[in-house]
Amino acid sequence: MKTKDIARQNQVSVTDLNDFLQNSGKYALTNSLLGGLQVNDEDVDTILVEFTTYDRRRKAEQIAAHQAAVEAEERKQQRIREEALRKQKALAEMLITSGFNFDGYKVVKYSGYISGDDAVQVARGKEGIFARATDVGAALMNNLTVIRRNALAELKEQAYDLGCNAIIGVDFDYLTLDPETVNSNGGTLYMPYVFGVTANGNAVIIEKE
Repeated sequence: MKTKDIARQNQVSVTDLNDFLQNSGKYALTNSLLGGLQVNDEDVDTILVEFTTYDRRRKAEQIAAHQAAVEAEERKQQRIREEALRKQKALAEMLITSGFNFDGYKVVKYSGYISGDDAVQVARGKEGIFARATDVGAALMNNLTVIRRNALAELKEQAYDLGCNAIIGVDFDYLTLDPETVNSNGGTLYMPYVFGVTANGNAVIIEKE
């Protein structure tokens, strides 16, 4: 009897049935003239009983494996969320000073010099005879707080990565660039102004005295 007929009559997968038969090695298998496997008619009932038991066990194992994978992924995502919360809390509580100590604390470990950077571009804003030039000072002041805050945030990230909970000796360095290049006509093409800030400091671990 052809395995595809057995599968159709019993509403099972012919592919799974064939795999079971080929892997079991218990039954005589032949290839039919039109293709596909066939088994001896007297083996059909035994094959169906054994395949049903095998198929139930296989599906149960697949369900268990899938559930285990889902639970493992949930645990992974939970650890990621917990680490993100721990990091957020640590960054929020990290102490920063331009000095070299904190009242009521002592430095127990110095982890080295660190820095954080950020920059902003300010368009010149002058194209044509009647156009007005950008108010560079106002544009810089509007962005200065943002880029300084970003530089400090990067500084704290570096301290956190070093396992530190404070930064001492913090100062800022400022950079102004007035870039220009050559345009297609051989003249001067003035690029946007670039203003950068670097926050510097020393990452440390402090403990309450």
